[in-house]
Amino acid sequence: MNKSGKLIVVVAPSGSGKSTLIKRLKKDFPNLEESVSTTTRPKRAGERHGEAYFFVDRSDFISMRDRGEFLEWAEVHGNFYGTSKRFVEGRLASGKDLLFDLDVQGVDNMKEAFGDKARAIFIAPPSINELESRLRGRGTEADEVIKLRIDNAKKELLREHDYDYRVVNDELDGAYSRLKTIIQSILDT
Repeated sequence: MNKSGKLIVVVAPSGSGKSTLIKRLKKDFPNLEESVSTTTRPKRAGERHGEAYFFVDRSDFISMRDRGEFLEWAEVHGNFYGTSKRFVEGRLASGKDLLFDLDVQGVDNMKEAFGDKARAIFIAPPSINELESRLRGRGTEADEVIKLRIDNAKKELLREHDYDYRVVNDELDGAYSRLKTIIQSILDT
């Protein structure tokens, strides 16, 4: 009898260090499989189709959505993101533990679909000013995109206590240590 896999969802405002923390998790927990979402967002330097995301155009995404292929989907920062039902259900059925990198809307949809089986961890920045500094430090987005991300972050931070766990990324090693302990406790149950 196969055990059903675990669902671990990491949620954070853009610029909170979520991607950096997830990269470290993947090294320390090699059996934790990251879910690959579908998006209409343009590729960033170094990203490859099927690894960071499945990149599609808006019309393809809308067709997939309309066929009911997504477990959850959302429009964030003007782009669509979605999680394939087939991907998630197949991995869970085979006993795989899955790690999700989702926004607030996506977590709400995962909680609706899986209830307490989906364990959500909110990564909070130490402050909005620090978040803005991190976003500007990336050098990848225009001022209007950064402003949109900051405005969205302020709304997302209103929800930071709505999830199963909360980690403040004030110092990367300390935040990672706290996150790693949470992940291990989820996997051990």
